[in-house]
Amino acid sequence: MIRKIWPLVVAAVSLGIDAYVLAGVLPDMADSLATTAGAIGLGVTAFTAAYAAAGPSLSRVLVGRSTRTALLVALGTFNLGNLATALAPTFGVFLTSRVVAGAGAGVLTAVATATAGALVADHERGRAMALVTFGLSTGTVAGVPLGMLISQHMGWRGTMGFVVLIGVLSMLALALRSGTLPQLPASRRSGHGAVLRSPRVAFGVTLSFVLGMASLGLYTYLLPMADERGLNGWGFALVWAWGIGGVLGSGLIGKPLDALGPRRLMPVVPAFLLTSFLVIQLVDTPVAWLVATAAWGASGWISVPVLQQALTRDRTEQAMPIVAFQMAAMYLGSAAGSAGGSALLAGGVTADALPGWAALATAGGLVLAVLITRLTPRSVSAVTIGGNSRRNRPRAVATRCEESAVHHEADRAGSRGDERL
Repeated sequence: MIRKIWPLVVAAVSLGIDAYVLAGVLPDMADSLATTAGAIGLGVTAFTAAYAAAGPSLSRVLVGRSTRTALLVALGTFNLGNLATALAPTFGVFLTSRVVAGAGAGVLTAVATATAGALVADHERGRAMALVTFGLSTGTVAGVPLGMLISQHMGWRGTMGFVVLIGVLSMLALALRSGTLPQLPASRRSGHGAVLRSPRVAFGVTLSFVLGMASLGLYTYLLPMADERGLNGWGFALVWAWGIGGVLGSGLIGKPLDALGPRRLMPVVPAFLLTSFLVIQLVDTPVAWLVATAAWGASGWISVPVLQQALTRDRTEQAMPIVAFQMAAMYLGSAAGSAGGSALLAGGVTADALPGWAALATAGGLVLAVLITRLTPRSVSAVTIGGNSRRNRPRAVATRCEESAVHHEADRAGSRGDERL
């Protein structure tokens, strides 16, 4: 399976690196562009805002011709934005370049994840979509230390050049990939926003925002939190514990997700995340923090493919808009979490109290996860429509508790003849 989707995973790695690479080179960039670190931080906000806006709105336009074209255009836009960042002579150019890169990244995430799921059989969709998340988490974890390492030898422009190099290699891999990519279903007249009318999808997008706010947002303050508890000497180890947990979690969740299904895993993920925050809030020992931080990283990243499966398993034709809204909500949640943490600190809250606030948000997320579980089909039956369709893939149409609807759909399909999905 990995042979089919590895170019998509590489593209996700470049996106994950780019999303957080600026954190390690902010001072150098500020000096080079004659501005402040706070102003350079606006680049992260610009990237996130463009990501959230472009994913749901532009992905449906680009897939109209072909999936390969959509992926190459998104990657090209992403790379162009990063190249402009690397060459930016002024702060204004830098800020504009982050908007361009964020727009490309938003479309790329939605189309790549939907394509990965469409390239494999239904019983492998969880693993395929989890591998894209694995690429994102790997890039995110590696982004800051890699950026700092390259910057020490080549400056911050060399760091951005490295991101461009990975993106270009991904474009070449996609361009040279043998075989055709499945055509993703075209959007209906009502547009991508119509998927939010489903309570399950609306709850899922909200949950993605909450978990992004609690998990990625709190990660911004991991080092200040450790300092407040007298664990300042453990900061580096804690950062890597979070990262290793995220990479291992997203890399290993695919098979269990396909075997157990999202209904069983959906409530477990925020429960583990909540437990990790409570341990960090209540316990001061380094070992407990290392274990809890690794569980935090794993739970946060595992939630992405588990939620994707819960929302798309019986509506694969809407996978792209659903993923677009889900990932946009996650990145917006991350930005909101960082801003919220800053506001709490400015209001007199100490850094070591932030995990308690994150736990409170995650408790609300757990309630949403239970609601999503109740709305998620227990299983999906597949009906092959009209023999050989263009994609030659079964179409999920109903759950076991709706067998009569399955048979009705099969009868209708037979009367339509050879229908293209």
